[in-house]
Amino acid sequence: MKLKKSLVLAAAVAAVVAAPGAFATNGMFDIGFGTKAKGMGGAGVALPQDALAAATNPAGMVLVGNRIDAGISLFRPDRATSISGNTTAANNIDYDANGDESFFIPEFGYNKMISSTMSFGVSVYGNGGMNTSYSRNVTLFGSSPAGINLTQLFIAPTVAWKLSDTNAIGVSLNIARETVSVQGLENFNSTNYSTNVGSVTNRGEDSGTGLGLRIGWIGQVSPNVTLGATYQTKTNISKFNKYSGTFAEQGDIDVPANYAIGLAVKASPKTVVAFDVEKIQYTGVKSISNPLGMLSTGLLASNLGNSDGAGFGWQDMTVYKLGVAHQVNDKLTVRAGWNYGKQPIPAKETFFNLLAPAVVEHHLTLGATWNYSKDMEMSANYMHAFSNELKGSGSIPAASFGNGEANLRMQQTAIGIALGWKM
Repeated sequence: MKLKKSLVLAAAVAAVVAAPGAFATNGMFDIGFGTKAKGMGGAGVALPQDALAAATNPAGMVLVGNRIDAGISLFRPDRATSISGNTTAANNIDYDANGDESFFIPEFGYNKMISSTMSFGVSVYGNGGMNTSYSRNVTLFGSSPAGINLTQLFIAPTVAWKLSDTNAIGVSLNIARETVSVQGLENFNSTNYSTNVGSVTNRGEDSGTGLGLRIGWIGQVSPNVTLGATYQTKTNISKFNKYSGTFAEQGDIDVPANYAIGLAVKASPKTVVAFDVEKIQYTGVKSISNPLGMLSTGLLASNLGNSDGAGFGWQDMTVYKLGVAHQVNDKLTVRAGWNYGKQPIPAKETFFNLLAPAVVEHHLTLGATWNYSKDMEMSANYMHAFSNELKGSGSIPAASFGNGEANLRMQQTAIGIALGWKM
């Protein structure tokens, strides 16, 4: 027992220390949480499968029983941007934003049944983020290599209850840690564009913490049909003082609220189909959703860092997740999935989003679980986000920046592996 507790503690600490966050899939959110759910397009609101269930729907923790899950994913986004039609010919070039090409993203979950109707657990995971790392300066932005690195780590202690044989509820306390660094925005580091000159760019990494809640319900409405619903509050993160002149509300980047409903259908004794619809409320966070707001004079309608300061202009996202799992035999279960969400960036807002070209929409996923024994299993998943391009439309103002368009493109691949133990 002491050894098991030590292993749990060591795995949890390793996940907390190492997790860098996930980068730009459904906007800035990961497609799903837990290796099994990721193999099904992220679907899991009504289909909990492991001790990462709390990240999707905390009610699921009381349904997965006593278990430990630990995994890691290799995530490789391919970001490319370009400037076209600018009055300065030298600015009309393609940019490579892949200075950082690979990211390792760990996950960890622990769940314990306190009684036959109540569980307590903790899930540790990278919730989302943004990343670009240009090999050179973007000349319209500044004189040093441009880029942003925003990460979100969640630690979610969770309590869940069975209200009856067919209904369960749960609640998670989301303890969040967010980090950010910004480079290459020297041209915005002036009183013409920022309320706090000196706190715009190249200040190194800054970090903030915050709290939020996620609640959820799962109900079996017939022998073959299960429904689920979940809501996560906006997670208020402490302000980034080093970048109080970059992000709206004096350096405030909260984690957006989101909610989802889900359906799981047992299509046959060995096949389950799951379908989720999720709404991500990016418009509830000013630094993410406020438009850049360039005036014809070349100035901003509201400077960077203001309470209503310029931002990335993102819109809310509705995400659809469809997955299927089929038990081939007692040892092997295979999975496949599809995830789609219309990217959140308007064509007129592509200029500042050279820092965050999160324009992928369609994701294809595959996965499998191999049961070594009745108490131990290994799972794997693969994800490919198909290349998508967004061309700017009136995105670069003529005054100060020379007109033209900023164009964004991204594709992604990821592969993950996890081990699960039933206690």
